[in-house]
Amino acid sequence: MPSLKDLRNRIASTKATQKITKAMQMVAASKLRRAQVAAEAARPYAERMDRVLGHIAAAMAGVESAPPLLRGTGSDRVHLLLVCTAERGLCGPFNSAIVRLARERINALIAQGKEVKIFCVGRKGYEQLKRQYDRLIIEHIELRSVRAIRFSNAEDIAEPILRLYAEGAFDVSTLFFSRFKSVIAQIPTAQQIIPPVFEASHPGSPALAGEGRGGGQPSQYAVEGMGGGAAVYEYEPDEEEILAQLLPRNIAVQIFRALLENTASFYGAQMSAMDNATRNAGDMIRKQTLKYNRTRQAMITKELIEIISGAEAL
Repeated sequence: MPSLKDLRNRIASTKATQKITKAMQMVAASKLRRAQVAAEAARPYAERMDRVLGHIAAAMAGVESAPPLLRGTGSDRVHLLLVCTAERGLCGPFNSAIVRLARERINALIAQGKEVKIFCVGRKGYEQLKRQYDRLIIEHIELRSVRAIRFSNAEDIAEPILRLYAEGAFDVSTLFFSRFKSVIAQIPTAQQIIPPVFEASHPGSPALAGEGRGGGQPSQYAVEGMGGGAAVYEYEPDEEEILAQLLPRNIAVQIFRALLENTASFYGAQMSAMDNATRNAGDMIRKQTLKYNRTRQAMITKELIEIISGAEAL
C-alpha cells in the first residue's frame, strides 16, 4: 500500500499536469479563432479559381495544345502523395487520421502495381510514415519556424512539385490534409491536384457552350446558371495562355488552402484534446484524494485501536 507521502506526491503531480493541459487548452482556443477566420477566408478564392479554371478546362478537353498540367501525362503509373500534417502533437487523432488516409491510399496503389512517392510537409506525418515507407519519401519540408502560414510557404512547396512534374518524375499528385469543420470535427481529405480535377467537370456542374477559339480573338463562352439564365465570359488571351499561367498558381493556391485548413484543424483538435485531458486529470485528482483520505482515516483508526488496546492491557 502506498504511503501518505506517495499519495500526496501523486496528487500534486496530477494537479501540475492539469494546470499545463488547461493552459494549452486556453492557448489553442485563443489561436483557433484567428486560424479559423484565415481558413474560411481562403475558401472562396480557392473555390472560385477552381470553378473558373474548370470552365476554361472544359472547353480545352481533348485539345492537344492544352498545357501538360491539365492534360496530364497520359499515364497514372507513378503517384506523388503530398501529405500535410502538423509540426507538434498533443492534438488527439489529428495527425494520425491524415496519415491513416494516406497509408490506405499508398497500400491500395501498391496493390495495383503503381509506383508511389511521398512528399511530407510537417514533422509528425514524416515521423509516422518514415517507419513504414522510408524508401518512398523523396522530400520533407518542416514549417516549425513559421509563425503564420503565408502564400509564400505554399509556393515553396509547389515549386519542387512542379519541377518534379516537368522532369517526368510522376504522373498524378494527390494532396492530403484535414478540412476544418468545427472544433470537434476535422475531416481528413484527399484532393487530386495534378492533373487537376475541377468541380466544373463533375456531373451536375454548370454546362458550357463554346463559340470557337483561335485567330487571336477573345474566346467567348455562355455558362448556364442555376436559374436557367446564361452568363457570358470572354477570355483574352486565349485559353492556352490563361491556363499556362493560372494552373501552376492554382496548385499553390490549393496547397495554401490546405495548410490553412490544417492549422485551424490542429488548434481545434488540440483544444478538444486538452479539454479532455483537463477533465481526466480532475477525475484522477478526485479519485486520488478519496484514496488519500481513506488511507489516512485507516491509519488513524489503526493508531486509535493500538492506543485503546494498550490502555486496556495496563
